[in-house]
Amino acid sequence: MESKPNPQNINLLHSIFRSTAFKAILGKLNPILFWAALAGLMTGLIGGSFRFLVSVILDNRVRWIHSLDQMPGKGAIISIVVSSVMVYLGFGLMRRFAPDTSGSGIPQIEGMLSGHLPLVWQRVLPIKFATGLLILGSGMVMGREGPTIQMGGSIGKMVGTWFRASHEQTRVLVAANAGAGLATAFNAPLAGILFVFEEMKPVFEDQVHAYRAITLSCITATIGQQLILGTGPVLKLTQFETPPLASLWIFALLGVAFGIIGYYFNAFLVKSLDFFSSLRGIPYQLTGLFVGGFIGLMSWLYAPTTGGGEEMIIWSFNNVEPTDFLLLLFMVRFGMTILCYGSGAPGGIFAPMLSIATLFSLGVAKQIYLWFPSILPVPQVLTITGMGALVSATVRAPLTAILLTLEMTANYQLILPILVSCFMASATAEGLGGRPIYSVLLERRLKK
Repeated sequence: MESKPNPQNINLLHSIFRSTAFKAILGKLNPILFWAALAGLMTGLIGGSFRFLVSVILDNRVRWIHSLDQMPGKGAIISIVVSSVMVYLGFGLMRRFAPDTSGSGIPQIEGMLSGHLPLVWQRVLPIKFATGLLILGSGMVMGREGPTIQMGGSIGKMVGTWFRASHEQTRVLVAANAGAGLATAFNAPLAGILFVFEEMKPVFEDQVHAYRAITLSCITATIGQQLILGTGPVLKLTQFETPPLASLWIFALLGVAFGIIGYYFNAFLVKSLDFFSSLRGIPYQLTGLFVGGFIGLMSWLYAPTTGGGEEMIIWSFNNVEPTDFLLLLFMVRFGMTILCYGSGAPGGIFAPMLSIATLFSLGVAKQIYLWFPSILPVPQVLTITGMGALVSATVRAPLTAILLTLEMTANYQLILPILVSCFMASATAEGLGGRPIYSVLLERRLKK
């Protein structure tokens, strides 16, 4: 569960903003840097609040589902009804007020930056927040980074509107705060900065000030979310020792495996979107009702199969499960991620991918440990590199994947094996003819 907000941190922030030194610095800054810092801070505070509320809902939901074990028949029905109603309401809000909040929201931000799609922050910001709570709180296998990135971009547009920024300045603010949204989701400011340049690839008139604005937004966003949730990595895992050089071939092969998995993940994701798009005779909210009901059933049958994935990652590290069970769970969550995202629900795929990678890596690592115990003394090391490898293969942003993995786990000493796995994963996916998933999703949206 996320940490509770600390009132002392909020008071400290208030005193800093009122200080004479702070006001003097503001007078010498380029206006867009101040706007970016303000928008980033707002992204961190709003995104941090979003993370906190999602965590509260999910924790209470898990405890509530466990309490239903005493009612085998009624418990399943109650779990199905609650999840289906939450998803139904989320789909209804999205469909009626802001259809452009479906999915992760990242293609929509990229479309705005390229001038192909509008960004109406007045409807996107509140609806993405509300529907994100309903969808993620229901147990859907989706990540929080999608909502925080789209909300971050919307906050950038909002701040630009407040200060009557030019079109170019507004583009910078939107891009900067999309990166701030990723930084907020995973407490990963460096990954947020790189995400903008490596994934979104925006071109600005003044690249220097744009870079500074993006950096400032990610810094202040991270400060904002840490004021609410506290410091420390998102995944509090063991700090592993650097594996021997003789084991690097294992990490290279793991990267190849995830390159193949990432290629098919993207392919199945697009087919799932095509399938749900073909259901024109079925009301959109009714689709949500059925998908939500299935999630509720799976939550009652085996809770680790549902949810965004962070709890699953920690659970995997703390449980001794056989290889075949881990690989079975990998396939189940793989399929459920495809189902949930394909339905068009508002949510991201980063967090689910991290859990998928963890399950597969840990299952394979345990088997490798039986064969080569001296080369791979700690099987869990492979899981951390696997997280970055799958993101690298699907999103095709290896540097972002590397930094995201390092910042989330604080296992900076594993940078070499992570580099090897991510490079091999990205190269393998590209060699198979795969394309970056967000580029494909943007093209689909532009064709509608």
